[in-house]
Amino acid sequence: MSQSLAQVWLHIVFSTKERRPFLQDDAVRDEMFCMLAYRVKEAKCFSASVGGHFDHVHLLVGLARTVTIANLVEHIKTETSQWAKTAKNCSSRFSWQAGYGAFSVSHSQRGVVDAYIRNQEQHHQRLGFRDEFRAICKRHEIEIDERYVWD
Repeated sequence: MSQSLAQVWLHIVFSTKERRPFLQDDAVRDEMFCMLAYRVKEAKCFSASVGGHFDHVHLLVGLARTVTIANLVEHIKTETSQWAKTAKNCSSRFSWQAGYGAFSVSHSQRGVVDAYIRNQEQHHQRLGFRDEFRAICKRHEIEIDERYVWD
């Protein structure tokens, strides 16, 4: 085959350092979501949706065939963290947690994941981040080590 083709969808989740509520302000959170989408596109990937809550974010991303997950996440976390430290109404101490979760999404389930990401505010009225992340990992049959996943 002379042409390389790929269609890989990912649900990426990561939190603020120590799950500090840096994204509590609606304007800061909305601007952060825009910056995350911008940095995904800058990395030549497709940003389908970005959402989250006070202390974490979710992204639905179409991964470019030449980009690794680790390089994409490092790029968007580094760039948005630098932006946040100087942004109006954000903290100069802003930082993302070191780790992340990246989960495969079937093409047929993109709409379901997109709706889930866009409804984070309502979702977190009844479920905290830790329980949410545990449930996502369980659905994807990923075992987590509670001693390390939250730091």
